[in-house]
Amino acid sequence: MGILSKRILANKGIKTLTVAACLASLQPQAQTHNQSASYIWPKDTLVQQKLNQWQNNRFGLLMHWGTYSEWGIVESWSICPEDEGWTVRRGPYSSTYNGYVKAYENLQTTFNPTQFNPQKWADAAAAAGMKYVVFTTKHHDGFCMFDTKETDYKVTDAKTPFSTNPKSNIAKEVFSAFRAKGLMTGAYFSKPDWHSPNYWWPYFPPKDRNVNYDPAKYPEKWNAFKQYTYNQIKELMSGYGKMDILWLDGGWVRPYESIDKSVDWQRTIPYNQDIDMKNIATMARSYQPGLLVVDRTVAGEFENYQTPEQTVPKEPLDHPWESCITMGDSWSYVPNDHYKSSNYLVHLLIKIVSRGGNLLLNIGPSPEGDWSDTAYARLKDIGGWMAVNSTAIYSSKPVAPYEAGNLVYTQAKDGSYTSIFVLSPDNNDAVVLPATLSVDASIFGKKSKVTILGQKGELKWKTAGDKVEITIPKNLTGKQVGSYATVLKVTGK
Repeated sequence: MGILSKRILANKGIKTLTVAACLASLQPQAQTHNQSASYIWPKDTLVQQKLNQWQNNRFGLLMHWGTYSEWGIVESWSICPEDEGWTVRRGPYSSTYNGYVKAYENLQTTFNPTQFNPQKWADAAAAAGMKYVVFTTKHHDGFCMFDTKETDYKVTDAKTPFSTNPKSNIAKEVFSAFRAKGLMTGAYFSKPDWHSPNYWWPYFPPKDRNVNYDPAKYPEKWNAFKQYTYNQIKELMSGYGKMDILWLDGGWVRPYESIDKSVDWQRTIPYNQDIDMKNIATMARSYQPGLLVVDRTVAGEFENYQTPEQTVPKEPLDHPWESCITMGDSWSYVPNDHYKSSNYLVHLLIKIVSRGGNLLLNIGPSPEGDWSDTAYARLKDIGGWMAVNSTAIYSSKPVAPYEAGNLVYTQAKDGSYTSIFVLSPDNNDAVVLPATLSVDASIFGKKSKVTILGQKGELKWKTAGDKVEITIPKNLTGKQVGSYATVLKVTGK
C-alpha cells in the first residue's frame, strides 16, 4: 500500500477520523495513502452502471498475499532502499542490502501454500455480507500471483514449489471461487515493479521507490516497461473471466504534471513516469466493458472511485469512495497479529456507509495459504449481524444528521425508509435500549412508522421540538437487544 502523514489530509482540507490509535505502533506498520483532491465523474454509461452497482454493495474484501508472508513481514517495502520505519530490514540477511534482496527474491523457491482453499475464503466472505473482492495479483516487489507470460518471477514458475499444485494459478482460482459466490471481482495490480530490469535497471542502484533512471534520457527502457505493464494487465483482463475492478496501486508512477506538491511523498517523485493510462484503460475495457479503473491518487478520468486508506472521512463526500482498512494491524500476514474487535469492525462499516462510502476490509493470508482462526471468527460475527441488519447497509445513502452520539443514520437510496443505528459502547458488544430514545425529527413524517429490525411490532413515538421521542417496549427496555448495533427502521417520511 502507500504512505500517509496526517498532515497530508490536513493540507487537503479533508476532515478524517483516525481508524485506530494503535496504528502508530504497528509491527510492521500498516501503510497508508492519501486521497486525491478532485474527482471526475465517468462519462461511459456502462462504467456509470458498474459504479452504481459497486456503491450499492458497500462491503468488500481485500487480500495482500505474496512470498513476503513466509517471513511475516511488511509487503514488498523491506526491499525499498528508503530510510523509513516500514522499510526496515530484519532477520539474518539484513546486514547488507544486496544480500537481503537476494534472500527475499529466493523466497520464490520455498513458497508452497498447500492449505490454499479459495472456496473456503469465498464462503466466509459471502456469509459475512461482503459483495466484492480485490486480490493482489502483483505487489511492488513484482512477484506475480498469476500465470503471466512476461516474467518467471511468478507463482506458476518451476522454481516455485506450488507450481505443481492444480491450483497454482492463485489469482485465477481466487477470482473463480468468489465469482461463483456472486461477488464482484477486482484485480489489485502494482504499477511500479521493483523486480523488473526496466523499472529498477541493474545498471544503477535503486535510490528509492521510484524508477532508478530518467525515462526521458532512456526512453527505450521506459517504453519496454510500459509494454510489460500493458501486457500483464491485458493478460488479467482477457484470461481471468469477468472482471469488475482494476485497482492500481503505486501512485508515484504517474504523469509528472499530475504531481501534487503539497503531498510529501509526491514531492519526491523525480521523473515523469507516465504509464499511458488511456491506452491501458481502453484496452482493459475492450475485454471488460464497464470496468471500474481505480488509478489511486491520480486524479482524473481513470480514478473512478477514491480510496482513503486507514481513515474514514468525518463527513460525506460528494463522489464515490472506499476506505481500505486492515482487519489486523498489518496489510500482509504477520504472526500473532492484533485483530480489531467485531464490535469495532461493525461500527466501522456503519460509519463508513453513513458517509456514503464502501469498506474494503483487508485480511492477509498465511504462508500456508489460509487465514487465521480469528479472521474467520470476526467474519462470522459480522455475518450474524448482517443477517438481521444488512438492509440498512446495502443500497443506502447518507442522510443528515449522519451521526450524533451513539446514533448513526442512513437512508435507502429511493428514500423509502431511514435507518437509525443505535451503537453499543466501544468496550461492550451488547446494545441495551433505554425506555425512550430521542432522535432527529427531520426524518419523520406525520404517518411514519418505526420498527426494530429483527423484532416484531411497531414502536410508539411523539414529536418534542426538533426531536422525536421513541418509546421502547417494556419487554425490551434495559435488556440486550442485539449486539454491536441495533437498527430502527423509520418509514413514511
